[in-house]
Amino acid sequence: QVQFVESGGGLVQPGGSLRLSCAASGRIFSISIIGWYRQAPGKQRELVAHISSGGSTNYADSVKGRFTISRDGVKNTVYLQMTNLKPEDTAVYYCNGHPSLWTWGQGTQVTVSS
Repeated sequence: QVQFVESGGGLVQPGGSLRLSCAASGRIFSISIIGWYRQAPGKQRELVAHISSGGSTNYADSVKGRFTISRDGVKNTVYLQMTNLKPEDTAVYYCNGHPSLWTWGQGTQVTVSS
């Protein structure tokens, strides 16, 4: 079993940046693909980026070139660096496995607004 704690969200103006952190517990974390997901009000949760244990990454088209996912195996933490944020990036951001899912954490709210 893996548990996730997301942090780093906040209110930012369009064009701004944020760095999200996902701290995970559980040995299987180190050998798993981990993804960042987001859920905007009234919309389904979507996968925005994922990273393999070896560091291979993949991004949704909507964030490609603006978001960067990385992981620290020693700290059991996955990061999401978000730049050039847009209002449509406003959502609650979560991390979890991909495609296998564990229990969702509480997420971290990102609001992009002027």
